[in-house]
Amino acid sequence: MPYEPPTHSVERSLRATTGAKIVAGVDEVGRGAWAGPVTVCAAVTGLRRPPEGLTDSKLISPKRRDVLAETLESWVTAHALGHASHEEIDELGMTAALRLAAVRALEALPVRPDAVILDGKHNYLGAPWQVRTVIKGDRSCVAVAAASVIAKVRRDKMMAELGIEHADFGFADNAGYPSPVHKAALELRGPTPYHRLTWAYLDALPQWRHLKRARSWADRNVPEIEGQLGFDF
Repeated sequence: MPYEPPTHSVERSLRATTGAKIVAGVDEVGRGAWAGPVTVCAAVTGLRRPPEGLTDSKLISPKRRDVLAETLESWVTAHALGHASHEEIDELGMTAALRLAAVRALEALPVRPDAVILDGKHNYLGAPWQVRTVIKGDRSCVAVAAASVIAKVRRDKMMAELGIEHADFGFADNAGYPSPVHKAALELRGPTPYHRLTWAYLDALPQWRHLKRARSWADRNVPEIEGQLGFDF
């Protein structure tokens, strides 16, 4: 199914209405995974025409995504990645962990953006960043789509490396997301050292439920964005 290519319309709007000169697109990957970090990429593209085939990373085949990510890393004006570990996700909650990873990415850029286009409807960044949220921005905005592809490829490679010593879990194929192979390994072997232990999937595993950690952040009165997936879905 063909998709409309992303454009620079949101970036042009931000430039016109706020005077921003440097606009970064930001997207995350790993929010719904059961294991591994959440990864955020911040990408600055300017207003140049993007490489052919750029769109939301989830709509691109793995082989094409790898090739496109390599092209993008040399095409973008600047990009940087930030990660929040599974321990930080358990300690802080997903909203705070996403912000931590995003700030790490943005602060790693060689220049500080004047404005940020954030994929989705939740502004998990907040002040002092000037943020425009765009639902499905990874399909409609060039910089966000570029960030989406780079983040996905880099995190997938990271998860494949983490999975070398845990081959039964299939991290090279599922990147820590729930899959039949992943769920079967969890039932048999329990969580690896890379699993998020505050998450609901452990409720469905009686033999491993004792490993579940309480959410220390649950009473901090911070609205938690969606992200967790239960064992049955």
